[in-house]
Amino acid sequence: MKVTMLKSKLHRACITDANVEYEGSMGVSVELMEAVGLLPWEKILVANLNNGNRLETYVIPVEEPGQIILNGAAAHKGSTGDRIIVMSFCEIEHAEAASHFPQKVILNERNEIVERLAMPLRDRESARPGC
Repeated sequence: MKVTMLKSKLHRACITDANVEYEGSMGVSVELMEAVGLLPWEKILVANLNNGNRLETYVIPVEEPGQIILNGAAAHKGSTGDRIIVMSFCEIEHAEAASHFPQKVILNERNEIVERLAMPLRDRESARPGC
């Protein structure tokens, strides 16, 4: 049996732009994608901390550092300056779930990493990151 687990999380990211005329998705700067293991075109769940909206879309890489851009219909779910949580998930075998841990970072208002959330040191040797 497989279970769905959190894979990646950008916590308290700040929307830097919203463009309803773009064809869709969410632009995320490459350095933030790499920090949590997000892949281009990967499905994401976005939770807006300012208004409670949630949306599913996919990631498009953006070269400019610190960018989080809502595009297309997603642009109606948030505004520049809103704080959001960006999450991706993976499916793993139930037996592996106990040793799984997601890649998570907390960002400041400039989308700079201020903290990497890691599991306790005592648990790191037996666990494997990501999916």
